[in-house]
Amino acid sequence: MTLAHHSPPVRAPTLAAALGALRARGLRVSTARRLALEALYAADGPMSADELAARLPGADLASVYRNLDVLEEIGLVRHVHLGHGPGLYSLAAPEDLEFIACERCGAFEAVDPARLDAARALIERELGYRAHFTHFPIVGRCAACLSSPEEEGSTHAHP
Repeated sequence: MTLAHHSPPVRAPTLAAALGALRARGLRVSTARRLALEALYAADGPMSADELAARLPGADLASVYRNLDVLEEIGLVRHVHLGHGPGLYSLAAPEDLEFIACERCGAFEAVDPARLDAARALIERELGYRAHFTHFPIVGRCAACLSSPEEEGSTHAHP
């Protein structure tokens, strides 16, 4: 299992702020780090390391992963696993978001953690775990998949 870094998210609303955060932590602003951050700021949503590498001229995947790890370690980047695919990386939000994901169509949604407090309280009360859904989402079926004709009449549970 891949463990998430637990550093607090760094508020960096602009690329310049992110580069400043790197420098403030004594880290070099290499071309690879700058390009990775530029791609993340330009992205429409979370992306895999493979997708990120494809956007960076001449980047090798190992270098992309190393840079993403450093950026995540200091709090500029977060990653989430939304099903069976690769981890998806995005800029860290001022506060960590949590996720829900559809196991059927792959849709996912970032959720304000306060909206999941009741579920979190139930899990802690019943199982003794304080749950969070920043790294791995709550997985189920979205409303569209639940209302599709193929879903009706389905009575067996998936393990």
